[in-house]
This record gives sequence, C-alpha cells and structure tokens, in this order.
Amino acid sequence: MKVLFVCTGNICRSPTAEGVFRHMVEEAGLGQTITTDSAGTHGYHIGDPPDSRSCRAAAARGFDLSRLRARKVTARDFHDFDLILAMDQGHFAHLDAMKPKDARAEVKLYLDFHPGAGTKDVPDPYYGGPEGFDHVLDLIEAASKALLAHARR
Repeated sequence: MKVLFVCTGNICRSPTAEGVFRHMVEEAGLGQTITTDSAGTHGYHIGDPPDSRSCRAAAARGFDLSRLRARKVTARDFHDFDLILAMDQGHFAHLDAMKPKDARAEVKLYLDFHPGAGTKDVPDPYYGGPEGFDHVLDLIEAASKALLAHARR
C-alpha cells in the first residue's frame, strides 16, 4: 500500500502526517508493505525541510521529520499511489480536479479516518502559535492510528 499525504506547501501538515504515519507503520513492522510520502498542491517550498515548529512539535512526541523535503504533487502520483489523503477540503478539490481519468489512486480527506475529530479539515497551523502545531499532531496521531487499522484490513 502506498499513501501520499497532501497539504498546500508540504511544510506543516502533510510532512507531519507522513512522519507520524511512517513511524507507526515501522513500529507495527509493516515498513516493507506500506510506503509513505507527502507533497503540496503548490510549489512554494520545493526542496525545503518541514517548518521548524512542526519539527519541534513532532520531536517532542518522538517523531522525526528532519529528513523530509517538500515537493509538489504531480499527475504521476495518481498512478504511483493507492491512497492520496488531503489535509482539508480545499486540497481535496484541487486533487480531485487534477486527477487523471485513468488514475488508480483513491483521493480522500485524511480526517475521514478520524470521525471523532469534529471537523473534516486539519487546520493550517502556519500563522498561529505552538498550540496549533500540537492540535494538528493530536488530529494526525488519531487519524494515523485509524489509517493503520484500515491498512491492516
């Protein structure tokens, strides 16, 4: 199973989701069967590491994002991945519009895997304080646990 996480610039939400989910996959011993990546709908930060605030918040919970680098989602991704997970409804609309007709990937909202979240969107913490990054991690950890259970099925 190949999973791609997508947000706007690929420096906050989607690399956090990739790092958290990858960590859980490795801990579950499924690293050989589940692969992950992340990308942005826009190319603002191509080649950049995740936002330092995302890295700090993730590291405080034991997740390492330091080796990740931003990239932009491509049409090829819809053929290479099984599941593309949008961080919010705007990303979902963007992905749905660019999805090739013969694509194999299923596009979903990430928080569809966390029905108790009370929202469909992982909020963008970029313009807020540290509590926003912690809230994003809370949502992502819960959704990642549910996604891992889904992947096992």
